[in-house]
Amino acid sequence: MARPDVRTGRKAKEERVLSVEHRWSFFTLMASLDSDLHSLSRRLIELRIEHADLDASIDRLGEARPQDELLLRRLKKRRLALRDEIQKTQQLLVPPEPA
Repeated sequence: MARPDVRTGRKAKEERVLSVEHRWSFFTLMASLDSDLHSLSRRLIELRIEHADLDASIDRLGEARPQDELLLRRLKKRRLALRDEIQKTQQLLVPPEPA
């Protein structure tokens, strides 16, 4: 007959402490992963991807006949805004060198 697992005393307390520490490290890891999702470097990558997609869309639209001039202007304006945002984000990531 199997004996029930009854833990008492010091060993049980140590296991409970380890269990709490394990859970704490898991939550710390999850919090750090969550903060990485919103980091500046991640944002910069997303902006560059969006800029490249817009660039490709503008090229395809420019080759199409007849052209939708209004849509083309809007896409180009958005691409310029993305370029500005990319530059601002890069400046935040790389601190200026002291003179």
